[in-house]
Amino acid sequence: MAIPRRKRPIDRELKRERIELRVAASAKHIIQRAMAVTGLTAGDLAYEGARRVLDEHERMVLTGGDRDAFLDAISSPPTPTKKLVTALKRHRT
Repeated sequence: MAIPRRKRPIDRELKRERIELRVAASAKHIIQRAMAVTGLTAGDLAYEGARRVLDEHERMVLTGGDRDAFLDAISSPPTPTKKLVTALKRHRT
């Protein structure tokens, strides 16, 4: 009986780049534990962590009064001041 060949997912990028790190022993231990728990490689863990950091950096979550003030400013923006109008005209020229 022939063993079926595993196909590589088409959308998965080949890993060709390399990063080397020096970490404290405690950090290495945590990374190794995370690898054991998740089944991910160290590189995959670093990638997922970096994606999470960027996602948090790029997203703003407003709650309570901040959310209400933002929505109010969007729904009824203040009229532009003379200084702002002058600056916009200067920018256009």
